Amino acid sequence: MLVAVIGDGFCSSETAQLAEEVGRQLAESGAVVICGGLGGVMEAACRGARGAGGLTIGVLPGRSRQDANPYVDIPIVTGMGEARNVIVVSSAQSVIAVSGGYGTLSEIAHALKLGIPVVGLGSWQLSKDGWDKQVGITVATGAADAVRNALALAKA
Repeated sequence: MLVAVIGDGFCSSETAQLAEEVGRQLAESGAVVICGGLGGVMEAACRGARGAGGLTIGVLPGRSRQDANPYVDIPIVTGMGEARNVIVVSSAQSVIAVSGGYGTLSEIAHALKLGIPVVGLGSWQLSKDGWDKQVGITVATGAADAVRNALALAKA
């Protein structure tokens, strides 16, 4: 099972710890982590997964595999810039968004449009037509909750 972990390329140490725990728990559950392959949340998730003996895939925006963070096992070079966001999420069976900026928001939108479930961990919350409820994103309370939800939704 492939689970995308998405989030900022630069993040706080608290967010990095959360992403690393998500990566670790995904690997321990037998899932492969796919991400954008760079720093921040992506690097932390790969570090956690690799530390637990898991496999990591980084879909890189540039044209050099050397751009990948040191915890990416399989770098995929695209030369597509941020358009690679579509590849990251469409390759996964579910997505965990850890914090994140507008790039993360674009990945969330692509995933939801493709029908790929998204779990948010301190990330974006969406509403539609003034509804007072979350639309499309399952909100998680911590790393374990995010992983549990992402795996269950991927299997559904």
